[in-house]
Amino acid sequence: MNPANDRTFSRLALNALGMFEAAGLVVITLATLVAGVIEVRTMIGAETVTLADLLLLFLYLEILAMVGVYFQSGQLPVRFPLYIAIVALARYLVLDMKSLDVWRMLGVTASILLLTCAVLVIRYGHLRFPYKETPSSRDSPP
Repeated sequence: MNPANDRTFSRLALNALGMFEAAGLVVITLATLVAGVIEVRTMIGAETVTLADLLLLFLYLEILAMVGVYFQSGQLPVRFPLYIAIVALARYLVLDMKSLDVWRMLGVTASILLLTCAVLVIRYGHLRFPYKETPSSRDSPP
């Protein structure tokens, strides 16, 4: 096969994947905004704001921040999904605390602790061992 054809095909495939990725992120953004608006309307209708509502809105905000970071940098930091998981577990714990048995509650709190430790390890690794190559330096010719 011709190496020029391989590069052309690779470039086309990457462009197609990039378009699907962007479309998926737009769908995620729109769905998150709609869910946030619905949640705010529900709070207004109920004339009350609970901790569960605030945590849910925080989850939506984290998702939007994650999409924004991806659109700005082209990279998705692993920490953002971990933050979302921590808040989701905290929300689950707050909402279902009365119905959880001791072992399940310990399991959820241990999961939160484990995710928090993972965030700390990742942050330490990024500060102690920074990446030598940036996305812009990969794209430019040597």
